[in-house]
Amino acid sequence: MKHVLSVIGTGYLGATHAACMSSLGFTVIGIDSDLEKIARLSKGDLPFYEPGLEELLKEQLATGRLSFTTDFSASEKASVHFICVGTPQKANSLAADLTFVESAVEQLAPHLTDGSLVVGKSTVPVGTAQKLATQLASSAPTAELAWNPEFLREGFAIQDTLRPNRLVVGVTSDRAEQILRECYEPLLALKTPWIRADLPTSELVKVAANTFLATKISFINAMAEVCEAAGGDVTVLAQAIGYDPRIGDKFLQAGIGFGGGCLPKDIRAFMARAEELGAQQALEFLKEIDAINLRARARVIEVVRHLLGEDLTKFRISVLGAAFKPESDDVRDSPALDISAQLSSAGAHVVVHDPKAIANAKKRFPQLDFATTANECVTGSDMVLHLTEWREYREIDPTAMKSLVKSPIIIDGRNALDRDLWVQAGWKFHALGRKNP
Repeated sequence: MKHVLSVIGTGYLGATHAACMSSLGFTVIGIDSDLEKIARLSKGDLPFYEPGLEELLKEQLATGRLSFTTDFSASEKASVHFICVGTPQKANSLAADLTFVESAVEQLAPHLTDGSLVVGKSTVPVGTAQKLATQLASSAPTAELAWNPEFLREGFAIQDTLRPNRLVVGVTSDRAEQILRECYEPLLALKTPWIRADLPTSELVKVAANTFLATKISFINAMAEVCEAAGGDVTVLAQAIGYDPRIGDKFLQAGIGFGGGCLPKDIRAFMARAEELGAQQALEFLKEIDAINLRARARVIEVVRHLLGEDLTKFRISVLGAAFKPESDDVRDSPALDISAQLSSAGAHVVVHDPKAIANAKKRFPQLDFATTANECVTGSDMVLHLTEWREYREIDPTAMKSLVKSPIIIDGRNALDRDLWVQAGWKFHALGRKNP
């Protein structure tokens, strides 16, 4: 008999985990205090964009295995409880805000049955799991806590849940590990690597992975600065070093840097936690990683001013992209929107388009103008900025688009467009880290 599961928190991580675990045959109860979110999910209406997830959600609701509620007492039907709430950055601090995690455990505790396993999936500072385990020991002494970090990439969430490249479990007993093996039995049948760790190591895995990726992205953006100064081409440089198996070619695409709800928040929280532990010197390099990432955005503004002039008040600038990455509607710490807002503050008339993120972008920066199509966005523009590498932008016909703009000038902030094609079509093409006219 399969375990009945509860998922506490039904945001991006929780909704994905709930639908995917239901698709593996488990009965899953999604619990959240947000009444509107629960109402939408219960109707199969996904509150955010993730390819394929809304279809999976509706499919699993129809089976009867998946349900959503605001009532924490519904968790009494379950024996395994996944904590999937957010851990945003604190206001005026680098540290993570654990309010939602602590509240989730506190509200869940009175409803835990004997032998329940509480499984944290949220990204938390190292040491959090042990504190929560101590909290549970006093409020629900027969329950046990484990940690099972998530590694979801926005745009690939279903794949990363149902065909993960590894499963990491932080446990304090063989029993807890066995329960988690039973939960993930279909994935283990696919030969998914299984890593048993202690609680602190399991908490560190996610932030360590994100820190490494952030380092790699900022490294290639630092190389882009050097290439521009030396007259080199960062795309060729990245290709050459990417063939080295010790380095690899992933995350070596120079551009305007990383954003989103994970990498920036996680590396800053990691620095804050290291300082609390007295190990701040070990992560001093992350300050420069963060600085390089922000500097990449500033370099775009510099290029705009170089091409148009210091006074931007008489120019219409079109921005293709608002989400922090393609296949997502997430605009949290989006480099594209940050650059757009800075240009608007400098007096430019900024018009933004994005295939999926316009609604979220409007909430974040209502002072910007938004277009419903890419063609509408660029019509009459003095400059086009390509800042999120959606497929539809990569497939634009530069000759056709040239007929819409006032001046055929484009900055490829993601080094994702075919430069030769755009230049042949008569565009003045500028990309970070490459030889430019």
